[in-house]
Amino acid sequence: MSFKVAFIGAGSIGFTRGLLADILTVPEFHDIQVSFTDINPDNLRMVTQLCQRDIDENGLAIKIHATLDRREAFRDAKYVINCVRIGMLEAFETDVDIPLKYGVDQCVGDTLCIGGIMYGQRGIAAMLGFCKDIREVAAPGCLLLNYSNPNAMVTWACNKYGKVPTYGLCHGVQHGHEQIAKALGRKKEDVDIICAGLNHQTWYVSVKTDGVERTGELYELMKQADFAKDENVRLDVMRNFGYYSTESNGHLSEYLMWYRKRPEEMEKWINYSSWIQGETAGYLRVCRESRNWFETDFPNWLKEPARKFTPESRSTEHGSYIIEGLETGRVYRGCFNVMNNGAITNLSAECVVEVPCYVDYNGISIPKVGDLPLGCAAICSASVWVQKLAVEAAVHGDISLLYQAAMMDPLTGAVCTPDEIRQMVDEMLVAGRQWLPQYSEEIPKAEKRLTDSRLPLHPAKGFRLHTKTVEEMAEEKAKYRALASAAAKENVK
Repeated sequence: MSFKVAFIGAGSIGFTRGLLADILTVPEFHDIQVSFTDINPDNLRMVTQLCQRDIDENGLAIKIHATLDRREAFRDAKYVINCVRIGMLEAFETDVDIPLKYGVDQCVGDTLCIGGIMYGQRGIAAMLGFCKDIREVAAPGCLLLNYSNPNAMVTWACNKYGKVPTYGLCHGVQHGHEQIAKALGRKKEDVDIICAGLNHQTWYVSVKTDGVERTGELYELMKQADFAKDENVRLDVMRNFGYYSTESNGHLSEYLMWYRKRPEEMEKWINYSSWIQGETAGYLRVCRESRNWFETDFPNWLKEPARKFTPESRSTEHGSYIIEGLETGRVYRGCFNVMNNGAITNLSAECVVEVPCYVDYNGISIPKVGDLPLGCAAICSASVWVQKLAVEAAVHGDISLLYQAAMMDPLTGAVCTPDEIRQMVDEMLVAGRQWLPQYSEEIPKAEKRLTDSRLPLHPAKGFRLHTKTVEEMAEEKAKYRALASAAAKENVK
């Protein structure tokens, strides 16, 4: 069979190469058309060269069409896979560094909190343009598979305002599923889960083995698992709310109001075995240190063997399985981000939820999950309102809604006063003006406000754990490994 798949943001090597390889493991897809587009010609060239080599060495006749013109890439496409990061590192720095001056301490800043809100303003503005092109030149009924964060906000905007059927895809559910299976001492395929909530705030509301519900005993088992030392935030949330959440310590800690608002408290929730455990600006540090990795690693990748398109090499990313299910009828079950429409009955019908879905020839079917446990629903409801305000602000360029989204954000509101939040948002708008066309009239006003009446920050503001250097991280990791080794020897005794 032949159909066209287009990748936008194809210069994102990790996603593009992996997702394309996943798709081409399906025997029926060895004659498809593939198109890559990106705004960076150098990255596009390198990724195309690497992926074309994979295709050639697997004996397929597919020739990747690479272009800087996204409409050309989208033309007649049946599926568009989105991997863009609007503004790249330059914009990402403003999402994290500016809030840190105001005491808003983020580990990642790409989903919720003030960083995620501003990332959404950039992403939604761009995505609505992509959707317009898809409606005009892609194949009728073209599906948009979105991997970009903030996933729920972007998926919401594309469905409601972009008028393109869009599914948000993430891998957090699969990773947590593996952890739960490990804690239960079972293989992943022997543990049946129902996971539902919001992207990066999804809850394992049912865990069964051999048809027996195990959710009630999960907390005690997971406390004893060998990964528990790296998941103290997740386990504390589970202790208080009864259910395990999909996201790692660093991610989860910045979506809530409790773990990152006092610097003297943060150390007990963070270790430095990896940035994702909650290090201040940890992901930004990693991105800064590796900003030239493309140029330095690309020649090395070309020296490595090409990827083999085999079932064993296929990842657990949902994208290829969705396309396979729709095209071949093979049934696939996974958790996707979709418009709620009653799937979770105690969250807003309009919001985007992450719930179990089934794919086959009939399309993507969304079962009704019902009510989330009340505490889990309360946490998600707070996030839904932030997302809704942020989506509407991004679509309409409404600065009042943008201020309100930031004020309603749990961590931002726990740390800052309303006046501080308004000033911080103004500063971030000015810093990100080149990616925020919908605020073109508001940004000069924000600039004037900053000049006329900038608030003096409280001395405590901005005093947070500093982003660590490579050398400091190496020392922390060595110390961490030594402590872990000593603890292991003590346990043996």
